[in-house]
Amino acid sequence: MARTRVLIAGAAGRDFHNFNLVYRDRPECEVVAFTATQIPNIDGRKYPPELAGSLYPEGIPILPESALEQLVREHEIDDVVFAYSDVTHEHVMHVGSRALAAGASYRLISPRETNASGRPQEFEMTSATWWSTA
Repeated sequence: MARTRVLIAGAAGRDFHNFNLVYRDRPECEVVAFTATQIPNIDGRKYPPELAGSLYPEGIPILPESALEQLVREHEIDDVVFAYSDVTHEHVMHVGSRALAAGASYRLISPRETNASGRPQEFEMTSATWWSTA
């Protein structure tokens, strides 16, 4: 069975959290890369293998988000997962439009899937950003 190929849009924050809680030890999924746009000089680096787990002995590359469409096509990405936490609704939907136009599905991961504590949390929504109030 082919692994679902995932590109996580975001690097150095919510994206790493989402990876560790949702994808890290799932052999049916392959996170091909993270993309970066907010933190200067992070693209070209790797999420280290020590943190990425046994399925990623070389780590996971961090690539420029500006190449999103090219990455989707070249790496045959099935799902683009949006994982920034402090952007506008317009930006969320713009990235989604780019992913869909390139041929990938587009996904937002629910707070329920990424709640590390296991306890229910309340959320306040402002624009497209969610903050835990628990």
